[in-house]
Amino acid sequence: MNTVDLHTLTGAYALGALSGREAAEFARHLAQCEACAREVRELQETAARLALAVAEVPPAALRTRVMAALPEVRQLPPAAREARVIPLHRRARRRLPYLAAAACLAVAAVAGGLAVNARYDADRQRDRTARAEAQAAEISALMTAPDATFHTTAFKGGGSGTVVASRRMGRTAFLYHGLPALPERRVYELWYSRNGTMVPAGLVEPGRSSGTMLLTGGPQGADGVGVTAEPPGGSSSPTSPPLGLLRV
Repeated sequence: MNTVDLHTLTGAYALGALSGREAAEFARHLAQCEACAREVRELQETAARLALAVAEVPPAALRTRVMAALPEVRQLPPAAREARVIPLHRRARRRLPYLAAAACLAVAAVAGGLAVNARYDADRQRDRTARAEAQAAEISALMTAPDATFHTTAFKGGGSGTVVASRRMGRTAFLYHGLPALPERRVYELWYSRNGTMVPAGLVEPGRSSGTMLLTGGPQGADGVGVTAEPPGGSSSPTSPPLGLLRV
């Protein structure tokens, strides 16, 4: 088994699904790989939380029904009760198959939950990657369009931005750099200026000081792009003076 294979066994090891030889080999690997050791700890903690999550509390009426049924239950005579006494070690052996089955079911439930979560996270990551790649390709085509225009300005409070627009493509991109963090959890919002009316054109991703984004809508009929600081989630119309205005 090579090192690459070992890195993929964290989930199986955390659930006790490895053979004795594989488990011993992976345990030696854990002593030298902090990343795998951390992942195993996280998986074991997640498994414990999932096991607790499937526990069920008996309904409140169950005790009442049981107590009400007790007078109708026939009690065995002493001899019969004695004959049915089973030594502790025999009872333990009889319970072992049921305990093993319950343990297998719990492990299967935990493993299934982990697999679903892992697939969901992988799908989300693939979606984010696909969207980022599609946006990068569109911005690259926009910047090389024959009719592309570029306008740059510095913003009040710091940072700068460039608007790239192509009316032929009907798209506009905003490239920004060095935007300072905003107070009170406010966000940067972009606006198209159309005949004196400011139309929302998108939000800059919170927490990012530099980056690139495509604006919502196209530059047709717009004479400029403005940038303001707005409450979380943005506004339908500007609530603060513009930090910068760029021609389109």
